[in-house]
Amino acid sequence: MIRNFFFFLRKISPFLAVIILWRLQLHWWNPAGILAIIPIFFFSFVRVVDWMPLFSILFCFLIDYNGDTKLFWTCCYLIAYAINGFQYFIDLHRADKNAIVPFVIFFGASCFILMFADLSWTTVGRALWLFIWVSVLYVPFTNLLTKVLPHD
Repeated sequence: MIRNFFFFLRKISPFLAVIILWRLQLHWWNPAGILAIIPIFFFSFVRVVDWMPLFSILFCFLIDYNGDTKLFWTCCYLIAYAINGFQYFIDLHRADKNAIVPFVIFFGASCFILMFADLSWTTVGRALWLFIWVSVLYVPFTNLLTKVLPHD
């Protein structure tokens, strides 16, 4: 019985990580729950979890809803998911440091495009801060998730 509980906990942990990070919204540190992008990217592309793409689309939509970005993060995720379909050229499963470089490219390009929605010095500073903050937190979060959830 306890073994089944831990098996269940391991299976739902990626989804719980997304829900918790999305729910911990703070204006400066986690605007619109954007930190949920880290487990969304990690469990959709690096350590693929069943049903995570559908769950990720839902939570990208919720990030868009909270951030009033009108399907921006959902479209960025779907474009990245389509690009990831070319596994002959891109192999994120074997990338160094839990695929930090592809994540930085994905998130940096998204922040760069989002910056032009309302171009001002404040928006540029906020986009730069968000890019640096989320990119710095990517490796510790993914290392923690890897330690907590050993690969099957």
